[in-house]
Amino acid sequence: MLAKTPRQPLRNLLDLPKAVSPSAVLSALVAVLVGYSGPLLVLFQAAEKGGLTQPELSSWIWAVTVGCGLCAILLSLWYRQPVLCAWGSAGAVLMVTGLTHFPLPEAIGAYIVAAVAVILVGLTGVFTRIMNYVPRAIVGGMLAGVLFRFAIGLFSSLPTSPLLVLAMIATFFILKRAGMRAPSLGALAIGLLIAGLAGDIKLGEIRPELTQPIFTAPVFSLEAIISLGLPLFILTHTSQNAPGVAVLRNAGYDTPPDGPITLTGIASLITAPFGGHGINLSALTAAICVNPEAHPDATKRYSAGVAYGLWYILFGVFGSTVVALFTAVPKALIASVAGLSLLSAITNSLVTGLDTPAHRDGALVAFMLTVSDIALLGIGAPFWGLLAGVIVDSILRFRRAG
Repeated sequence: MLAKTPRQPLRNLLDLPKAVSPSAVLSALVAVLVGYSGPLLVLFQAAEKGGLTQPELSSWIWAVTVGCGLCAILLSLWYRQPVLCAWGSAGAVLMVTGLTHFPLPEAIGAYIVAAVAVILVGLTGVFTRIMNYVPRAIVGGMLAGVLFRFAIGLFSSLPTSPLLVLAMIATFFILKRAGMRAPSLGALAIGLLIAGLAGDIKLGEIRPELTQPIFTAPVFSLEAIISLGLPLFILTHTSQNAPGVAVLRNAGYDTPPDGPITLTGIASLITAPFGGHGINLSALTAAICVNPEAHPDATKRYSAGVAYGLWYILFGVFGSTVVALFTAVPKALIASVAGLSLLSAITNSLVTGLDTPAHRDGALVAFMLTVSDIALLGIGAPFWGLLAGVIVDSILRFRRAG
């Protein structure tokens, strides 16, 4: 565990020019691209199902991306650690069906109620007490399952784009063998080159265009609060905040969860009237920026968190243009660079989960259940993996104690 970092945001800001590095900036860009990959497509689907207009969808994207960017900058500078934020992908999936049953103003009312509940959890310290009870090995097992589920897209893309994927894999390991600090960035460059030469990057119709945020007055409906707000609140903590805290702790950072959770709740509250369904701690993208590939010095790695925030704000301001740019890049390229970028994080999580024999069984159960990607009672696999791991671990420790 790293030594506790003094909260000196002004000093951290002044130190930023000395802390930033090309690898930190590029790792942050890769993290943003990964953050846009699956969740952005879910937003498209939810907007289509809910009958949202293109300006309303652009406003939604603006709200969550700019909100995430500002939170990441503030938290990374405050804690001098790469504390990254993201919009709730599980919550976005919930909106695919939710927006078909409730008009946008009622959905926004539910977003606001969920955000207020998140703020209260952060202020009361409940989340920290719960996370402190869970053994680090179980958290490592759950986190490995979350990252593994996402990273296997590297090989899922192999049948459709064999040349692109194999070239990126080969480049990654050759550069790693040569001692390059961030081999995934070299793999990304090769991927872009191959996709460009093959004509798979379509940039002809793209024009720079600023996003115009649209304010929608909330309508508070008890049915929408119960059907959307309550599940959104639960998913925020179980599918996003818990894995997000796990990433930081597994990387050796001492970030207390309550402050970041409170800030993300406030950001969610502010962005809700513009369509934002919620902002939370990041797991997948954070796993890219907490690694030594982003910066060899852990005390300077916060620069990747700041760069991540700046990239997100830029993406949000030019939301519709970024959407067009993103859809112009082959999905196999994004999946491959994401999988390669997460290899170190998966290795570290598995080592954390399996290193302690006394907790190994519980960690393995947490890993397997999380990888299964099941959803029970509307709650995703990370929560059930964590719960099952703790139960198994408690049973085994009780038996040994007896």
